[in-house]
Amino acid sequence: MRKLISAVALATLAVGCSKQEAPENAASTEVTKPAEPVTLTVYSARKEHLIKPLFDLYTEKTGVQIQYITDKASPLLSRLKSEGENTPADMLITVDAGNLWKAAEDGVLRSVDSQTLETNVPANLQDDKNQWFGLSIRARTIVYAKDRVKEGELSTYEGLADENWKGRLCLRTSKKVYNQSLVASMISNLGEEKAEQVVAGWVNNLATDVFSNDTKAMNAVQAGQCDATVVNTYYYGRLQKKTPDANLAIFWPNQEDRGVHINISGAGVTKHAKHPAEATALLEWLSSDEAQQQFAQLNQEYPVNVKVSASEEVKAWGDFKRDSLNVSEAGRLQPAAVKLMDRVNYR
Repeated sequence: MRKLISAVALATLAVGCSKQEAPENAASTEVTKPAEPVTLTVYSARKEHLIKPLFDLYTEKTGVQIQYITDKASPLLSRLKSEGENTPADMLITVDAGNLWKAAEDGVLRSVDSQTLETNVPANLQDDKNQWFGLSIRARTIVYAKDRVKEGELSTYEGLADENWKGRLCLRTSKKVYNQSLVASMISNLGEEKAEQVVAGWVNNLATDVFSNDTKAMNAVQAGQCDATVVNTYYYGRLQKKTPDANLAIFWPNQEDRGVHINISGAGVTKHAKHPAEATALLEWLSSDEAQQQFAQLNQEYPVNVKVSASEEVKAWGDFKRDSLNVSEAGRLQPAAVKLMDRVNYR
């Protein structure tokens, strides 16, 4: 866990317009100086190098001081629950819709009424009670060996369960929330019985034991241990930067039906925030064009704000159809997904 505090600030932001008060199509992120200095405290499951540039820019623009604590999602959520109304946290930032859904279910977030956020964040990437909002998109897709996978062999996530993939598949552990959300989305789209058949097929097709992270799974494909795996796109982007001549490529599955599974990083204002108005203003800014450009560049993720383009590296991967399922479903169905994966011995 690490804690950093920026220089003392001299100004803060005014809250964005509410749904009732904002003019139609309003999405302003204009700032005004406050009567007194404010310090915001953020609990973040995103790593320091992915949030510090954003917070530094926000402080530079507004003078608002931001104190942040980074840790994994589960400890941060436990901390918020145990601190209760005594928490210093004004905002929670985390990755995966499942973690955001859990935070809302555990009652540590508050509803935010903001026309700016409604305009900048698509409806399927936010909580239906406005307790959290997506800030960046990561697609979980197939990466394969270009010299060993023939044209037409790849089609859908379900296709990886076919017999011709026997001994050719690598997967990250089921214990990682990203795979839990993927399986949860399959339960929603296919029904639990069909989803279980698919995941059982994956397990039957594994070439080796599961891996602890996406990078190791891709390295296994590169080394010839298997021919394909399933990863978040930004992991592929990182590997591509380090090893531009890697014998790997992205495939976008399910383009003839529901589309590629997507997940998010996102944030919400805490229930017991000491500065809810200022925290809302920060959240609005994080959805703005300026901040979304930073999200796109820092981790090769897709912006949630449709007015902002992905980075040039990400654009090179090509366009694809996205699953329009509300990402909160991945959270709601995660307990069922975990049980399903246990039943088929996906470890």
